[in-house]
Amino acid sequence: MKSADNTNENKDIKKGNTNSMSDTNINISGKYNDTHKHKTLHILLILILVLVLILGTLFGIINFRQGRMMDLSVPYNINLDHNLINNASDPESVLTTTGFASDLCVSPEALPRDGVAMTSTDEKVLLFNLDTSTPLFAQGIYDRTYPASITKIMTAIVALKYGNMNDEVTISKEAVTLEKDAQLSGMVPGDKTTMDALFHALMVYSANDAAMAIAEHIGGTVENFVNMMNEEARTLGMTGTHFVNPHGLHDDNHYTTAYDIYLMFNAAYHYQEFYDTMQTNAYNLNVTKPDGSTSAIRLDSTDKYLTGEKTMPQNVSVLGGKTGTTSQAGSCLAILSQNSYGQPFISIILNAENKNILYGDMDLLLNQINQ
Repeated sequence: MKSADNTNENKDIKKGNTNSMSDTNINISGKYNDTHKHKTLHILLILILVLVLILGTLFGIINFRQGRMMDLSVPYNINLDHNLINNASDPESVLTTTGFASDLCVSPEALPRDGVAMTSTDEKVLLFNLDTSTPLFAQGIYDRTYPASITKIMTAIVALKYGNMNDEVTISKEAVTLEKDAQLSGMVPGDKTTMDALFHALMVYSANDAAMAIAEHIGGTVENFVNMMNEEARTLGMTGTHFVNPHGLHDDNHYTTAYDIYLMFNAAYHYQEFYDTMQTNAYNLNVTKPDGSTSAIRLDSTDKYLTGEKTMPQNVSVLGGKTGTTSQAGSCLAILSQNSYGQPFISIILNAENKNILYGDMDLLLNQINQ
């Protein structure tokens, strides 16, 4: 006969087993819930990461398409930016507010490139891809040097910004009285012509008398015009530049850098008049003489690529630019070109020993733009 104690003990044992099983079930359930929560959290984190990656990719695609990276299936059209300038009441404000500044190339002082070696280390050289804002080659681009007639790019900018191309201009004695061997168009004091004709003589033939006549007409005096040039240079961020005349004939205090010329040229070619004129290989300068008779003076471009005296490298289109030569500045050339895909490039060489070396080194640069 079992005692009550044994019965109670058995009951306690059964009760204990029941409690133990219950605790075990609770533990299993708790572990299951914890594992389920961890899995859910893990899946949620993965979904969040995937979402972030998708959004990041979409954002990158949008930025890429809104940027200036080109679609190689569609040739780059360099004229697209011109409408922004031509349809604005103040073209310069467009240049400083519509993103042109943010698209500028930034380059170290020296950026070598395999297979590219200039004839002399004294040359100041750069090659920039304007479509991608990428420097491809640089040599001494922040060194102070003399610009010679490349100065006239700034003369052109000020003329386009403040002048009226339809104005009639009378040529003064001071405009044609310059140093010996200065490049002159052949105008004489008392001749009359238009601002547009002077602009073409300036850009096509690099006529120093045209630069002087433009300066006198727009600035009132050459000194005032030069002040306008220097103010424009400051606006464009040309911190290494100082002008003392509108033509570039030598003065020790008239200096610039290759990079500053890039800034100036990059601003200038967005003006339609500049863009069209720099591609002209010859121009007839029409003048009216003091006696009322008229004459036309033929002016050939100083750019040998445009005249055909130098052959452009294969699959390269030289659109135009500006030359310059003095004994102190050497032979200089700044040009705008396009590769076979239509991408635009600015290339600049200053202080070459002579024109043959200048164009030989420029060919070397231009051969890089399709690589």
